[in-house]
Amino acid sequence: MDAELAALAAAGATALVQQMVTDGWTQARDRVARFFARDGADGSGNGAGLDASYLVGELEEARAEVVAARRAGDEETAGDVRTEWRSRLRRRLAADPAAADELRSLLAELDVDGDPDEGRGSVVHNKIYGGVHHGTVIQTGSMSVIENR
Repeated sequence: MDAELAALAAAGATALVQQMVTDGWTQARDRVARFFARDGADGSGNGAGLDASYLVGELEEARAEVVAARRAGDEETAGDVRTEWRSRLRRRLAADPAAADELRSLLAELDVDGDPDEGRGSVVHNKIYGGVHHGTVIQTGSMSVIENR
């Protein structure tokens, strides 16, 4: 496998684990399951295809591990989950290099540049240009209250 596909698999695994602790998890989970189920490639390396519902179950198990690890401050377990899914993504890409474009599209959909601790999928950078010399400027996007429980 070339370095570009290996890096793509690593980025995909990182994004997946990040998404596991966000509000957008359900959408991300379903999209990732469809990615693996496409053409019957489950990423296990055994050549047998799995249906998306089975993959959803595996992804939910992985998420439960990551959430429990985060609560316990256990970064090693989250790293193990990331390594497992990176390996599955690498096998998926090795079996079907054309899947790289689909994985890139998936990463764009997941908006991996967002802060996973914020529970949102994106970061907004506002800039003001022009002749504003005094006064008040208010810029906003979607606003919500995030409560720590």
